[in-house]
Amino acid sequence: MKIERVHVHQALLPVVGGAYRMSHTTVEALDSTLVEVVTDDGRSGWGETCPLGPVYQPHHALGARAAIEQIAPGLVGTEIDSPRAFARRMDGLLAGHGYAKAALDTAVLDLLGQQLGVPVSTLLGGALVDRVPSYYSVIVGDPDASAASAAAKVAEGYRRVQLKVGGRDLDHDVENVRAVWAAIRGRARLAVDANRAMTAAHALQFDRLCADVPFAFEQPCDTVEEMESLRGRLVHPVYLDETTTDPGVVLRAIAGGTADGFSFKVTRLGGPTRAAFVRDLCALRSVPHTIDDAWGGDVIAATCAHVASTVDPRLLEGTWIAADWIDGHVDPEHPVEVRDGRIAVPQGPGLGVRPDRDRLTELATYGS
Repeated sequence: MKIERVHVHQALLPVVGGAYRMSHTTVEALDSTLVEVVTDDGRSGWGETCPLGPVYQPHHALGARAAIEQIAPGLVGTEIDSPRAFARRMDGLLAGHGYAKAALDTAVLDLLGQQLGVPVSTLLGGALVDRVPSYYSVIVGDPDASAASAAAKVAEGYRRVQLKVGGRDLDHDVENVRAVWAAIRGRARLAVDANRAMTAAHALQFDRLCADVPFAFEQPCDTVEEMESLRGRLVHPVYLDETTTDPGVVLRAIAGGTADGFSFKVTRLGGPTRAAFVRDLCALRSVPHTIDDAWGGDVIAATCAHVASTVDPRLLEGTWIAADWIDGHVDPEHPVEVRDGRIAVPQGPGLGVRPDRDRLTELATYGS
């Protein structure tokens, strides 16, 4: 099975409700890149990468497509028989740009799963469950609205709520934390995510002001060095998110005791193959973590569900997908969505989803 062609599709995904607000950025539509790898035996494998705008991480949609355009000609004729060999081939064609390579890694796993008649989860070590727990992200807002949103989602079946904070006075964030915890107390766990918006001093102050509220404190500061400076000084357990750019950073954080847990993004790590590697690092030290991504449609959602299904259930904090914030699906026949707080792992060989080409055409021209 050799690569014959690589097609790139653009999908513009409007945010339901008008805006998704975080500490650093507000987005109203996301520019997703879907990759279709076609082989000489007529199969198509799919992958997706969808940065959360251009400032959430050093990733952006135009960069993803440019990187894939750089790599693709050198992939034509490549035999698909080993994801690790394929990763080496990509690295030989372009340094870095793991978030773009992640879509190609996913497409290759999809193809191998189709060829072997097994789901992607089997290629990653084997699924332990057929449904994975999700969690809901409450955007930056006022206390009453945040509390109402959290309570409604817990009533739907979510057992973990992530509250976005940062980018404003600490008093407002503290008030939000207390309101949300009062709304979900005893029914769901709470994570508070600053998305790198705080200085170390602000993180310490915020931690003290909320000392009586149990939550996981996610990525308050921007750099690994700042996060390491907080080690042993915070009341709440600390989770790393944006700084987990590669397995080496994860290994350093586990070995140094910087992180009590992680929020992993599959594309940021370079794709499912590398995500499975950090999954195993966490298993060695019993470190909890999420398996999700910055944004995207059914293809990336299916990818996350497959990876998450291979994680020890006691270590899986949840899987976030953007389905609650997106109107419609690229695969209307096999949509990946949250029901009763859980995501069913797609069945069938490969990813188990196939984008509808008419739907892709619609999304490529959204807003034009």
